[in-house]
This record gives sequence, C-alpha cells and structure tokens, in this order.
Amino acid sequence: MQYFKNKTVLVCPLDWGLGHASRDVSLINDLLSNNCKVIIGADNAPLFFLRKEFPELDYIKIPSVKIKYPEKASMFLQMFFLAPKIIFGIAKEHFSLKKILKTNKIDLVISDNRFGLWNKNVETVFITHQLRILMPENLKFLETFVFKINMFFIKKYNHCFIPDFEGESNLSGKLSHNLKLPLNAKFIGILSRFKIDKKSEISENQKFEILAIISGPEPQRTIFENILISQIKKTNYKALIVRGKPLSKPKENIENIVFENHLSSEELQNLIVQTPVIISRSGYSTIMDLVSLNKKAILVPTPKQTEQEYLSEYLKSKNIFYTVSQKDFDLEKVIKKLKGIMQIV
Repeated sequence: MQYFKNKTVLVCPLDWGLGHASRDVSLINDLLSNNCKVIIGADNAPLFFLRKEFPELDYIKIPSVKIKYPEKASMFLQMFFLAPKIIFGIAKEHFSLKKILKTNKIDLVISDNRFGLWNKNVETVFITHQLRILMPENLKFLETFVFKINMFFIKKYNHCFIPDFEGESNLSGKLSHNLKLPLNAKFIGILSRFKIDKKSEISENQKFEILAIISGPEPQRTIFENILISQIKKTNYKALIVRGKPLSKPKENIENIVFENHLSSEELQNLIVQTPVIISRSGYSTIMDLVSLNKKAILVPTPKQTEQEYLSEYLKSKNIFYTVSQKDFDLEKVIKKLKGIMQIV
C-alpha cells in the first residue's frame, strides 16, 4: 500500500462473515505505516472485530446487506431471490457514502467487496479475488452475463486490487485468472492478518490436537458446528472450536471440546501454528492466512457455495490442502487418512 501515503482512508469490509474484515487487518496496518489516517466503515461483527484489533481508530457505521445461506437450495438461487434486496442495499450504501463524504474529509475509500462504495469525487478501491463468479452446473450459461454485471460495478472504482499472485503460484485459480481483466485491476499478492516473522508461543496446557475455525452466514455456520461437535465428542482428541460469533454469548465447554466465540489475531496465529489438525471452511481469507503460515488444513466448503467448492478442489489439486464435502465429512476417517501428513500423535 505504499502507493497511498498521508491520506485519510475509509476502509469498508463486507459483512458476510469475518473473512473480509480479517484480511483488511494487513491492509490497515500498511496504511498506518504509510502515515495514513484510517477510519473503519463497517457494522455488526466486522466492526466489533476491527475495533478490537484497532481500538485507537475512528469508525463509521455502514451496514451491509444481510443474507442467509440456504440449508439445501442453491446459493445462486438464494441470491437470485434476494436480488431486489441486494440492489437496494447497494444503492443505500452508495448514497450513505455521499453523506459521509459531505461531513468527513476523506481522500480514499477502500471497499472490500462492497459494490456501492464508489464516488466520482474521491479516489476509490475495490478489493476482490472473485472477478469471475461461478454458477452451478445447470446455470453455467449465465456466467458471462453475471461477469458483465460484476465488471459494471468494478469499473466504477479507480482501482481493483486482487489479493493474489499473478502467476502459476496463484490461489484463486479461474476466479481471477485466465480472463480479460478490467484496466483498473492489479494483483497485489495475498493479504493476511498474521505476522509471518513473529514467533508463536503458547503454553503447554493450552495445546489442542484439533482446531476448527467456523465463520460465515447462517444457517450453514451452525449446521457445520453441530456436525463437528457430534463427531469430536466420539473421539479422545482435545479440540478447540472458534465459532466466529464475536457478538454472541459464550458457549459452555463440553467434554473434550473448548469453545471460543472469537480470538485475537495473535491468539489465533499461535493456535494455528501449534495445533496439528486444522479444520475450516474454504473461505478465501482463511486460505490466505493458512498459506501465509505454511499450514496444512482440512477444508470443508459451505454447501452450494460455488466459490468455496471450487477453491477447495482447486487447492487440493495443487496439493496445498485436503478437502471433503460437509455431507461426507467423517472426522475419524479423515484423520486416519492424513495422520502422517498432519503429524497427528
């Protein structure tokens, strides 16, 4: 982010889980190191998370459109039926930004996957790893149309930053490669909140054999959590489940499972580095964090979420992660298969 120096910057992550907010930690740190004044523009869990990470920063509440992932139906069909609500939400945040700019001196707006936060009177950046939005098999014929809609909004911004590598070592595959990029697009390398050169330390009595990291919209977040609880209880492994619900009441520990609604970046990095088995969704921000720590993991994509399903299979084909679908998830079978690879004792 050396391109941006001595600016007042409004950073606005999407509120569909904590992934967008977590990857913006790296971005915010870079901005601060370049003598920028940073204002957080968010709401709900992302706002809570970023205020914990950066308690000294100012903030403005800018709500995102709220969605729920379907339990059985296609995610795309769910989005199709929610289209009027989503379009209204984009327009609402666009006009909210106009009001914010009238009352705040802001030089730059960085939108992490929020389509309405562009304005012709201020420099704007759109962050996404997903220029191509994948359709379910029976709706593949719509991909070109959806791509054009995506490009329509992205081209409204002065810059489109793609958090990935440009060459063969990329993590996003065809989501942002092998297509004609808009002129404002630029690969910036991966964004991770973790400090790679930091030595991770954790006391012996805090060690776990399994760390499960859960996030994302309901009801699939809770469905996956319940599957994990049911299967971990049947084993002798000591597990920690990070629930991705920083605004919820604490959940009581049961048998061999410890629950945390939320952990600081430093705490989570320590646990990822030192825990043999990592289980998580295949959200792109989690993938970047794991890759930055050179950590193997078991990815369980959110059902019917085409982006996560593609990423998990793509990265499995590159021997970076192992993946299994939620409906086929069997903890004991997976651990038995990966015992040598993941150094499970």
